[in-house]
Amino acid sequence: MASAEASTARELRRAVIVVALSNLAYFFVEFAVARQIGSVSLIADSVDFLEDAAVNLLILLALGWSARSRARVGMALAAILLVPALALIWTAWHKFNAPTAPEPWLLSVTGAGALAVNLGCALLLTKFRHHRGSLTRAAFLSARNDAFANVAIIGAGLITLQWRTGWPDLIVGVGIALMNADAAKAVWSAARDEHRSAEP
Repeated sequence: MASAEASTARELRRAVIVVALSNLAYFFVEFAVARQIGSVSLIADSVDFLEDAAVNLLILLALGWSARSRARVGMALAAILLVPALALIWTAWHKFNAPTAPEPWLLSVTGAGALAVNLGCALLLTKFRHHRGSLTRAAFLSARNDAFANVAIIGAGLITLQWRTGWPDLIVGVGIALMNADAAKAVWSAARDEHRSAEP
């Protein structure tokens, strides 16, 4: 039993490292494109990639900790999940009165690349989503929600291709904010329950 748990922990560490590095690499790609074409949804999603990298690095550090310490880190991760939503609100506020359309092909292609990265990360983390409580739940929920967001970004690009308006980009950005807020709430609840169960 102990050797099986140790093997699972090693597999989880490897998966978390791959996910963290993948998210960090694509953050730079997506942020550069977002700045180039002025996309609100890509800016929000790029910040989310950076947040995902941070979450997975924190998970890697916390894997050997006690249940109560893991729960506290899980609560912190729930707060981190709100960062992309706050960044999106700030960016969208400035573009709300003048929703200029981003370049649709770059928007869709970049969203497709992000989708590939997030689907790969979600698949890596699927078998561990109930392991170590709120920590791996945070990573799995984040990767899953990001994949849904990327499909919406691709759709926004295709709509913008037909109608040159910035509204699809803004609407998708708001959707990303709502999904991140929902994930943060779910992780916070799981971390709180884990902390309570670890109390003497």
